[in-house]
Amino acid sequence: MTGLSLNALIVQLLNGLAEASTLFLVAAGLSLIFGVTRIVNFAHGSLYMVGLYVAYSLTERYGATALGFWGSVVLAAAVIGILGALVEIALLRRIYRAPELFQLLATFALVLVINDAVLAIWGPEDLLGRRAPGLGGAVSILGRQFPAYSLVLIALGPIVLGLLWLLLTRTRWGTLVRAATQDREMLGALGVNQAWLFTGVFALGAALAGLGGAVQLPREPASLGLDLRIIGDAFVVVVVGGMGSIPGAYVAALLIAEIKALCIAIGSFSIAGMEVSLAPLTLVAEFLVMAIVLAVRPWGLLGRPAVLARGAAPIEAPLRPSSRGLRWFAAGILALLILTPLLGDRFPYATVLLTDILTAVLFAASLHFIMGPAGMHSFGHAAYFGLGAYGAALLLKSASLPMEAALLGAPLVAALGALVFGWFCVRLSGVYLAMLTLAFSQIVWSVVFQWDGLTGGSNGITGLWPAPWLSAGYAYYYLTLALTVIGVLLLRRVLYSPFGYAMRAGRDSVLRSDAIGLDVRRVQWAAFVVAGLFAGLAGALYAFSKGSIAPDVMSVGKSVDGLVMVLLGGIQTLAGPIVGATAYTWLQDNVMRATDYWRALLGGVILLLVLAFPQGIAGYLRVVGDRLRGRRAANRAADTGSYGSSA
Repeated sequence: MTGLSLNALIVQLLNGLAEASTLFLVAAGLSLIFGVTRIVNFAHGSLYMVGLYVAYSLTERYGATALGFWGSVVLAAAVIGILGALVEIALLRRIYRAPELFQLLATFALVLVINDAVLAIWGPEDLLGRRAPGLGGAVSILGRQFPAYSLVLIALGPIVLGLLWLLLTRTRWGTLVRAATQDREMLGALGVNQAWLFTGVFALGAALAGLGGAVQLPREPASLGLDLRIIGDAFVVVVVGGMGSIPGAYVAALLIAEIKALCIAIGSFSIAGMEVSLAPLTLVAEFLVMAIVLAVRPWGLLGRPAVLARGAAPIEAPLRPSSRGLRWFAAGILALLILTPLLGDRFPYATVLLTDILTAVLFAASLHFIMGPAGMHSFGHAAYFGLGAYGAALLLKSASLPMEAALLGAPLVAALGALVFGWFCVRLSGVYLAMLTLAFSQIVWSVVFQWDGLTGGSNGITGLWPAPWLSAGYAYYYLTLALTVIGVLLLRRVLYSPFGYAMRAGRDSVLRSDAIGLDVRRVQWAAFVVAGLFAGLAGALYAFSKGSIAPDVMSVGKSVDGLVMVLLGGIQTLAGPIVGATAYTWLQDNVMRATDYWRALLGGVILLLVLAFPQGIAGYLRVVGDRLRGRRAANRAADTGSYGSSA
């Protein structure tokens, strides 16, 4: 340790308690919503952010006195509660019966819409609010100065925990909420109006998120990036504490906040003459904790083991070979892609956009490979995309390999990462598996972000250009097209092999698969590695197409992009990731150039697609095609019957 005293350590731990209270407020609302509605609300961080902005506006006008300040904070929480109720009534009530991942997609679209709404109302600048009247100074604790306002936050967490406990255990409404977390169907059979119960729960959860944001006003500025930053921490707290457990959320918030505080307090220490710094761990401490807890106690610290259920994915219809018409259509699209560079003088930007679309298609196809046929939902698939990109860069720059060798070796780097991480991930299922993939992805991102000597840190790596023979004309575009087509066809071929049938069997019923001798975990582990391999190839192609890479290629946002692509296209069809990646990349590119509020427009389009096509675009087209074929078959049968009767 470097100059750390006991007094300084205690003060730093008190800082951790203050952080834990804010984190608990947000996580408690998220846990409450999930426990009752079973919706993984990705927009919960947006409610926190809007709470901070609303509190800023109210306190600027009424916050000169203590009563005005704290009244504004409470009013801000109430406003966010009302906003949450409106969101539940207008949107979420329509998709409760939709697959869990489509609910996630809808709430992600809300993130985009709310972010641009905040931008339009409050502008792009960070807004630092006024201090709480009477609490702007510091108090002396063990000879050190400690912010007086932080003492209020330390007390706020236990107070809210106690009030929630009273609400959930001493009121009829709380009894209904607890019953809904156990068995929603039975609650409905007893005549309870579930719709309004869900609305009330969502409003309370949203109000807690808004309160968490409002009380942070004197400590941090309101900014547009808070939504995605806080939602990752909140998800971690909920999973570590146990899904649906309010006391678990408080314990997990304390644990994570105090570990971060210790990393800051200790700073660095020496081992065998080598200086080791703990400060960088603050970026990834919560994800390390989550990975350890999920590996040892998958249902969380205070969660219930009964929540876990392997093989709970709904049984889907068997995959069907493509029809002759669809194969001709695909051949026509491929021919058009081959001929597009011939129009380069007329559409010079076309091949650049198509290269981005092709890498997105390969990335989405690799994610669909484990999400659809294997039934493993991943929130961290960007880790393998990023490992492929950085693998190609380091093989080219540090190992001085030719570009061609780096391109071939990069997918193996990603596959190695998937081999290690997959061993842990396939032992879980559902949201727990998804959160563990997120944890590993954030750990990899943290290493890349902070290892300046090897990865370039936040600046990334530049100068990643294709070999000279690929730089001439449209050679690199054709290489990307060829590798993408080969990759998609290979993934498709695997799905129709015995291994692919074993994947789907393990997804539909683990018990039956075990009974016939299938090692489901080993099959899923192998599928994880295959998906990582092709995601790494997509990342390597992306790196050489852009000429540089940065840690953003493996951020949470990139993983969410992959999820959106797969879900937009349709998770139950092989064409889904292709259609979804094409539509999402094209929309993102054109909308960004059309307006400054491209996020809201893109989010609106996603919401429209979710509500209109819950099976995804390709899934909807398949349903329409099946109906048309059914009608034609019925008409032919009717004609045959009429001819027979007339005869």
